[in-house]
Amino acid sequence: MALEVINIDQFVSGMYSVPVLDVRSPGEYRHAHIPAAVSFPLFTDDERAEIGTRYKQISREDAIKKGLEFLGPRMKFMVEDAERIMEQFVQSEKVKLQKPSFLIHCWRGGMRSAGVGWLLDLYGYQVLMLEGGYKSFRNWVLSSFQITYNFKIIGGHTGSGKTEVIRLLKERRHQIIDLEGLASHKGSAFGNIGMPSQPTQEMFENKLAVALYLASKGSDCIWIEDESQRIGDINIPGPLWDQISKTRVYFLEVPFEERLNHILKDYGHLDLEKLVNASMRIRKRLGGKDTKLVLGYLADQNIKEAFRILLSYYDRFYQKSLEMKDILDKDIIRVTCSRVSSEENALKILKEDEILNHLKMHIKE
Repeated sequence: MALEVINIDQFVSGMYSVPVLDVRSPGEYRHAHIPAAVSFPLFTDDERAEIGTRYKQISREDAIKKGLEFLGPRMKFMVEDAERIMEQFVQSEKVKLQKPSFLIHCWRGGMRSAGVGWLLDLYGYQVLMLEGGYKSFRNWVLSSFQITYNFKIIGGHTGSGKTEVIRLLKERRHQIIDLEGLASHKGSAFGNIGMPSQPTQEMFENKLAVALYLASKGSDCIWIEDESQRIGDINIPGPLWDQISKTRVYFLEVPFEERLNHILKDYGHLDLEKLVNASMRIRKRLGGKDTKLVLGYLADQNIKEAFRILLSYYDRFYQKSLEMKDILDKDIIRVTCSRVSSEENALKILKEDEILNHLKMHIKE
């Protein structure tokens, strides 16, 4: 049975139907990888470095021999790992594959893919190898940010429950992109507290591109939360941001006290030292007087009054971005909400959207 080489479109369309093996080194995988892929390294980081040195300084043949020396003793264990990965995939996805198959890739679709492919093919698996490897996937990722999407944006001042509305829409089978979830950051100076470490920029882009691909397959409309281009240490790619920045915003108008109480549910229990450090990071923009007040309230464990000042600061900050959007003639639909309620506010947004869609259809007619 010969290895089958497939192009990036075939690979992407099948990457959730069978296990994907990333045969690059562990370090390459940790930096960034295809979201569906499992790390299945042919060589360790040190082995890869030694083989590369031999390839450059001695010869291709010498590098291959060294690679075979590394590979030989562990071929049995690699086959057993592949069996375990296949069993876990079948159990987790609750599928019965007609023929046990793997999608595999390395950096450029070269010798590492061919080596692992040969071994698994020899053992009896069907092996599909990505033409051009991970580099081909990265080109696909970058090209996906050039596509025009039908975004609908949910905005609102800090504490309006935008993320909760987005996630409720997902539960109701609307297509969404959770930018904060993908970036592992809530978008403010306090946004990393209680969150996992942020991915690398490259990994964020990979996750975002796959999320866009899956969402656009499910619907012609994708809901996202209004964000700055920068989310913590991550940036929304320029071409995609240009599109998002010109898209209509459904702006949740929620009373200040309601938003303040909602924020306290998220941040009121967090480590005081982390809250202090986050407040210090914005002290120049917050101003000396308000910074002193915030730090004093935090020292007294009066979290509510500290966040009353911080919320007012973020309201001013967000208002400036709204004014800029008005200057750019960005369409802002204000949705009046009496409280922070994902259920009620999602329904209000969907109703506003339905009204606008009917108006559009009427105008066309």
